[in-house]
Amino acid sequence: MSGKDSALLKYKDECLQLIAERPSYTNKNVYEYITKKYPADNIVYNTFRGRLAIWKREVGHSGLAQECETVGIPLDSVNHYWYKGKNFSIHTKNKGTTYEEFRKDLIEDLKEYSPTFKKIDRQPCKDGHLLIVDPADVHFGKLCNTYEGSNDYNIQIARDRVLNGVEGLLQKASGFNIEQIMLVIGNDMLHTENGRTTTGGTPQDSDGMWYEAFLAAKETIIDMIELLLPVADIHCHYDPSNHDYISGFMLADSIKSYFRNNKNMTFDFSIRHRKYYKWNQSLIGTTHGDGAKWKDLPNLMAMEAKEQWSTTNHKYFYTHHIHHKQAQDFIGVTCESLRSPSSADSWHSKKGFDHSPKAIEGFIHSKQFGQIARLTHNF
Repeated sequence: MSGKDSALLKYKDECLQLIAERPSYTNKNVYEYITKKYPADNIVYNTFRGRLAIWKREVGHSGLAQECETVGIPLDSVNHYWYKGKNFSIHTKNKGTTYEEFRKDLIEDLKEYSPTFKKIDRQPCKDGHLLIVDPADVHFGKLCNTYEGSNDYNIQIARDRVLNGVEGLLQKASGFNIEQIMLVIGNDMLHTENGRTTTGGTPQDSDGMWYEAFLAAKETIIDMIELLLPVADIHCHYDPSNHDYISGFMLADSIKSYFRNNKNMTFDFSIRHRKYYKWNQSLIGTTHGDGAKWKDLPNLMAMEAKEQWSTTNHKYFYTHHIHHKQAQDFIGVTCESLRSPSSADSWHSKKGFDHSPKAIEGFIHSKQFGQIARLTHNF
């Protein structure tokens, strides 16, 4: 359990008692009650709601919860179990949140909870640099295990790797004066559309339910942004991708809605497959990598970003999708693919695609010379 989750446990009994006494209370009502009573604790709603959902489930599965706690298994990872009583041996499915409950909670979160952010006034940065943070192909909801591959992977490992990776990149970038951050999200942030298949219908080995992956990804991106904001203002790119073309767009839109009142952030979250960002003498393109061929990206950049092309000396395309490092200098444009923090599932292990370094990557750009450093946090 993370430190943030552990700190929330002090409210557990009070929250459950409040729900028992007032059945009509929503998660939002409980959150407002607790934050009003403990205003100094700065409780984040998204984290609080996820922990509250687990507490509610524990009420109906207290014996299961006790057993999970004894052997160290997260309760929210249990989807099926056997109950062996005196007269019956029963197999049951722990359904958790229904679609309607998930939908209600998400709409409630987006409509009612709109955080207010105090604008951070930055001091002028001498010899400022751009930090690009690009957690590529995270695949929240992907299931891997050491029975078939070389590493385990699940929703919790995905969350841990993203946050640890971003902290690692910040540490490695501490020797530079960071004036601006470019954060790239999307790129198969979610493993499936429905907990079972990709957008195109390809079956996947999945961990948890689709809504668990969605909420974990959302909370992780929010936490990641909150790690980055104290350092510099953020420009955020979203790249649509093949595993989660629909749900990934909805995830990105929920992040934009959450931070819409933040004056230190800008967004490019359209459904376009290639996006461009100009920073001083650098023109930076991002795309997932499952569409246009590499050899065509330089010409596409020249046509799709004509104005920025003519006013920059250094041009780059950062791509994803293939989960391993690849780089090539074309005439005028450098194309580079990024590593993924996710492990190999059964199919990739069978094909022998499970030995690429697992990492979160980033880049440093100077105002005059373009990309001057690659940052890699390995797992």
